[in-house]
Amino acid sequence: MSVDIAHIRQVMAEADCLYSNAEVEVAIDTMAAAINSEVGDSNPVVFCVMNGGLIFSGKLLPKLDFPLELSYLHATRYRNETSGGELFWKAKPEISFIDRDVLIIDDILDEGHTLGAIIDFCRHAGAKNVRIAVLVDKTHDRKARPDLKADYVGMPCVDRYVFGYGMDYKGYWRNAPGIYAVKGM
Repeated sequence: MSVDIAHIRQVMAEADCLYSNAEVEVAIDTMAAAINSEVGDSNPVVFCVMNGGLIFSGKLLPKLDFPLELSYLHATRYRNETSGGELFWKAKPEISFIDRDVLIIDDILDEGHTLGAIIDFCRHAGAKNVRIAVLVDKTHDRKARPDLKADYVGMPCVDRYVFGYGMDYKGYWRNAPGIYAVKGM
């Protein structure tokens, strides 16, 4: 598959900035304070959902002031496309969840099919408690399950195709310094 890099650059040039870098950093600080007070004494296993959660995790983890075990998992429905398909596991976590508190760090809660499957996986693997931290929670009524909610949310987001801070547009712009919406999407 050939990538039209001019198109990728144009998407960024025309995108609407929903949250600046400074606004995202304040949201991460606020989330870290809440996680520190609520999770700090539980000896949690913390999982970064790859690739989207990578940048957010990298910003959040140094602000957590308690001991934790860190790992990652990689499940996707998008495969560099703009709409999701069947869940595909690229890497399952290797740390035991049995009787442990688990904190899952992900970039976005959109419809939540992938995140819901990850939560189910953790519970099935014996996790005592599963908490979710997402940088962005899209505001709409299409959640995969009515009870699917993140415990920690950086910021709400309009129902548009967004990228930046780990979220991508066709595999690009995860590195964008803020949260952006694709023009017309």
